[in-house]
Amino acid sequence: MNWYLAVLKKYVVFSGRARRKEYWMFTLVNVIVLVLLAVLKLNALYGLYSLAVLLPSLAVLVRRLHDTGRSGWWFLIGLVPLIGGIILLVFMVQDSKPGENQYGANPKEIAA
Repeated sequence: MNWYLAVLKKYVVFSGRARRKEYWMFTLVNVIVLVLLAVLKLNALYGLYSLAVLLPSLAVLVRRLHDTGRSGWWFLIGLVPLIGGIILLVFMVQDSKPGENQYGANPKEIAA
């Protein structure tokens, strides 16, 4: 839950880097909440929650791309049907680039 809250605290911070764990834990909690709201048929709440986490989701995605050494604009590849989503998924599961890059210090090395 700490990873989820950490992303929400950086609501629209598009600079810096995000570890794989931070991205995937945030995504996991979002999926669980959205499935739960869909099963309970709370459509209005589903829409409000989706809207509320749109910017943090985009921000953590961009920071995750930065962590792999890519520009945040690579998120647009997800707009290409089928293949774009697969490429983006591959980028998200890749390990961090070691050391410091143009987007900042490696968060893995800072935590260690």
